[in-house]
Amino acid sequence: MDKKHIFSLTPKGSRELKAAATSLTAAELKLLVLIDGQSSVARLYKQFAPQPEAELDDTLLRLKKSGLIADAGGDDDGGDGSIEATGFFTRPVFPAPEKAGAEAAAQSDETLQLLRKQGYVARIAKRPAEEMKLEKGQKIHVLVIEDDPQLGKLVRMFLQMHDFVPRMAANKDEVVAQLRVSPKPDVVLLDAVLPDVDGFEVLLRLKQHPVLKTIPVIMMTAKATREAVLHGLARGADGYITKPFDVDIISQAVRSVLGLK
Repeated sequence: MDKKHIFSLTPKGSRELKAAATSLTAAELKLLVLIDGQSSVARLYKQFAPQPEAELDDTLLRLKKSGLIADAGGDDDGGDGSIEATGFFTRPVFPAPEKAGAEAAAQSDETLQLLRKQGYVARIAKRPAEEMKLEKGQKIHVLVIEDDPQLGKLVRMFLQMHDFVPRMAANKDEVVAQLRVSPKPDVVLLDAVLPDVDGFEVLLRLKQHPVLKTIPVIMMTAKATREAVLHGLARGADGYITKPFDVDIISQAVRSVLGLK
């Protein structure tokens, strides 16, 4: 089995772990507990050493055949190819790695220059290595996570004017519901302050999720301090816009993080 392969729990697997009784063997149950949608097969091998790798492969295949686990990011992850209904905010989340923080700190001079040029508006957008080319009729879906109804309405109207497809969320439940909608969003515009969850936590969960981690995330916040900007960059933000902002900046940022001209 490919040592880089990653499995995740299916809803059936989650229910099995919560059940009062189980028919699974001790090895199957232990493996089910360890599968988190982030651990590779190689990591599982280490946790089960000195058990032969072939035995572990057989156990993984049995769990998959039983519908308790699925390929991370596959069509069985949550039943619709997106995410589990409750898994997004309940799965473990790990702190941003020190390396990411160091990389963000290395950008501090550039960040400060941008802050000074724009007053209280920081416009930072990281372009991908390859440019994105839209097929004829293809639309860009943008998930806007913003709890201010007036600002949300403005951003939605602006996105529609620029031929983007906006989808709105204002709290945890709406975030999960929108992330399960097919197709997955191409870009996420994320407010740093939400009524029932910290926006930076949402960012970290997106960047650590096996299905959603490749979606570019642009942070939107009223905090224009160096620390706030670096806080977002260290957690994997692909863009950073501080309020108040000119709505034209949104189009520029979305196109930049997707590699569109």
